[in-house]
Amino acid sequence: MTKHCFNCGNKWILANAPGRRDTCEDCDTDFRCCYNCIHHDPIVAHQCRERRAEPVQEKDRANYCEYFDFAKRIFKTPPRDAGDSNRENAARDALKKLLGD
Repeated sequence: MTKHCFNCGNKWILANAPGRRDTCEDCDTDFRCCYNCIHHDPIVAHQCRERRAEPVQEKDRANYCEYFDFAKRIFKTPPRDAGDSNRENAARDALKKLLGD
């Protein structure tokens, strides 16, 4: 388990937490963002388990959250394109079946 960029998997090797202006060398994504935080959870309110934190609209951008703690995890490539198109096709097929097309 490592501290790494949520977007490309590039490891954060410094001992301290990233600053607001620190970005990934490979993909230029902000390191200090909600997606890299240990408190980020997509199924809770405002996608954050820290109840005292201010809501953040752009989860992939740097912010001033004082509760940021870099998460240690195993990198998994985000299934953006394939998952979205499969879900879209399944919804389209269900609609056709419902309408009798």
